[in-house]
Amino acid sequence: MNKNIVVIEGDGIGPEVTRQAIKVLNAIGEQFNHEFAYRYCLMGAIAIDKTGNPLPDETVESALNSDGILFGAIGHPKYDNDPTAKVRPEQGLLKLRKSLQLFANIRPITTYPSLHHLSPLKTKSIEDVDFIIYRELTGGIYFGKKETSADGTTASDACIYSKEEIERIAHLAFRQAQRRRRKVTLVDKANVLETSRLWRKVVKEISSKYTDVALDFLFVDNAAMQIILNPKQFDVILTENMFGDIISDEASVISGSLGLLPSASIGTGSALFEPIHGSYPQAAGKDVANPLGSILSVAMMLDHFGLEKEALLVRTAVNWTLQHGFVTKDIDPVNFYFTSTIGELISEFVSNKIPVDVNRENIELRKSTII
Repeated sequence: MNKNIVVIEGDGIGPEVTRQAIKVLNAIGEQFNHEFAYRYCLMGAIAIDKTGNPLPDETVESALNSDGILFGAIGHPKYDNDPTAKVRPEQGLLKLRKSLQLFANIRPITTYPSLHHLSPLKTKSIEDVDFIIYRELTGGIYFGKKETSADGTTASDACIYSKEEIERIAHLAFRQAQRRRRKVTLVDKANVLETSRLWRKVVKEISSKYTDVALDFLFVDNAAMQIILNPKQFDVILTENMFGDIISDEASVISGSLGLLPSASIGTGSALFEPIHGSYPQAAGKDVANPLGSILSVAMMLDHFGLEKEALLVRTAVNWTLQHGFVTKDIDPVNFYFTSTIGELISEFVSNKIPVDVNRENIELRKSTII
């Protein structure tokens, strides 16, 4: 299989973690006789610095003509700390989502037994947690008309949804549930918001086409509590843009580290894959960032390409590193391994170069070469 992939390393730790993901993708290509061609493009603070534009036109053009996009992270303190900045890195990502019509953000939430002690929740609450959030990504309050009065004392943000916008992501969520445990939970605020009432109406209509999938409803405030009280109850969560933004970040801490979680944004054409963490500029260039979120995003990309066996191997390799204590500083601040070491280990596991029962004491901290 041949695939053209646009690589947007982005800001902060984005380049470092993305390079490890590329290592793993190349190992998959060699192992399974696939060819991945890469085109590197700019977006974010680095794009502003080099072109004055957070999303250059050539990046959009390349993305539109790609099979998939691998993205690192976005953001820089000089923009975060300047509320008057008229051009911001995040504008690039919002524009890219809109340009590519990436209407569905997919975020799996998984826990790992070896990391249960890092979770803010009790172990008994997070054992076997495995759910996935489908967040609508191009509608709602983030993209509605925004107004501020001339005197600066009032402001408004319009939240607008159409039936078509709801239908297209709802179908994705129900199809995913059919491949999992056959349950969809719609998270909304239908007791207050007209847009939420439209979501309920449309999703109920669609559910009649998926009779093998159970559908239930939670108000977003209750959903936020239930994710903490009993996250095992969820299979597929479906929700609108802002609610999805909030509860997916809440759910992400369950695993014990933001650096572990991947995501996919899909639409009518190409799809974008990225770790959920931010640019973490304090760690940039230090080789200490956790690359697993980016590497697991590659697994989601392989799933998107229909390469399920390859995706499973990547996830197996990630599990192997965690089980054997090959972790980065965010997970173990004392006995940690470097970003590049983790990338090399997973690549070598994929390439069948590491025995499954290897002892961690035989691996150097900075290098993955077995000694």
